[in-house]
Amino acid sequence: MKELNIVLVEPQIPQNTGNIARTCAATGARLHIVKPMGFKIDDKKLKRAGLDYWYLLDITYYENLGEFFSKNEGEFFYFTTKGENIYSDVTYPDKAYIVFGREDAGLDEKLLYDNPKNCVRVPMIEEARSLNLSNTVALAAYEVLRQWNFPNLLVKGKLTKFTWGE
Repeated sequence: MKELNIVLVEPQIPQNTGNIARTCAATGARLHIVKPMGFKIDDKKLKRAGLDYWYLLDITYYENLGEFFSKNEGEFFYFTTKGENIYSDVTYPDKAYIVFGREDAGLDEKLLYDNPKNCVRVPMIEEARSLNLSNTVALAAYEVLRQWNFPNLLVKGKLTKFTWGE
């Protein structure tokens, strides 16, 4: 079974993290959160955004980025507006880690500088600063899953019987 890992480094906005948690729950991706966070996990806004999907989450917390890297192995892809590679041009291996920085500052420049081949971006107009974090995570996660042919995901829906006028 393929494993997708979504990493949030120092998330600041509970609604974004809740939306991302819901994306992880719906796709079976593992969620890694690197502290410090700009909110408490019991924040009502966080729970509301994730709704009743929390029981589906595989989530791990880390005190800092050093701890995260010491406990995880695999290939890391850093999503940043400073990346030279388009996210959809990259081939993501099994056990890939897609890494996202805090909403107001992104990822540390040294980390990006040391890993230029694994820095990826979502194309957008020059005047736009960035996309919303939760939107970017969803876009990235589904690109990885698309490349993997959506393993373990229900790919066909089913309509219920519908009759006009009933």
